[in-house]
Amino acid sequence: MSMIFFACVVRVRDGLPLSASTDFHFNRDFLECRKRLKALSSVLAQYPSRGTAKGRDLSIHFLSSGDIACMAICSSNYSTIMAFCFLEELQWEFAASYDTTSINLASRPYAFLEFDNVIQKVKRHFNRTSGSQTKANWEKIQEELKFRPPVQLKLEDTELMNGMANGGHAEVHVEVVPTYRMQRVTPLGILSLVLNIMCGALNLIRGVHLAEYSFQEDHEGLGNVIAFFLPFLACVFQVLLGCVKIACSLLTLKLPSQCVCTFVHCVFQIKKEC
Repeated sequence: MSMIFFACVVRVRDGLPLSASTDFHFNRDFLECRKRLKALSSVLAQYPSRGTAKGRDLSIHFLSSGDIACMAICSSNYSTIMAFCFLEELQWEFAASYDTTSINLASRPYAFLEFDNVIQKVKRHFNRTSGSQTKANWEKIQEELKFRPPVQLKLEDTELMNGMANGGHAEVHVEVVPTYRMQRVTPLGILSLVLNIMCGALNLIRGVHLAEYSFQEDHEGLGNVIAFFLPFLACVFQVLLGCVKIACSLLTLKLPSQCVCTFVHCVFQIKKEC
């Protein structure tokens, strides 16, 4: 059925609803359209004075002038010219009832809820009136739309307007996630892996024998045991790094482990010579 379902008056600068019709429609499409109307009302300042967001069954029309904008949800087959005739008359009625100061001072939603009586009266009039009955206003709006057609939006696009601010751009927080790439082990890497395994095994064997000797005869040789086991652990760590080579992160950890291994070997050799 071709008709106006809902109408409201909002403040342009922040989308604050000043008044609205109190019709209760529980249709799912209508409730979804109300959400999109609310999203659109918060960014009206970015658009020209007239606009239409078309949907499959329902459409949103808006007309802004000065501090206020009138918006309506109509069936998609409702005449666009009639919709803007309705919005223009609604705008005149609201401007005649409230001055700019009271509009700017409004701090809570629906501060002029009593204007609903006027919205209902105008809405009923246009739902019962054909274009021929408002010929003068019809021709005027038709001429204006010809020279300044309303901006055309898709009703689905209004979903992107939620949370939009700062000049109409949604605040997007981009978090950079490090990218890891697996690399094939080169022949040099394989050789390094084999040598690390051999060194680790040798350090483990020497450390075990030294531990047995130290605990049986020399209880002060615990430092020598640690000097063998630390290189063994460092070699194990290097073997793990060689098996799973991850660019840009793990490869940078291999150099410190080699330094630790070399340092411990040097300390052990110096201690052995002393």
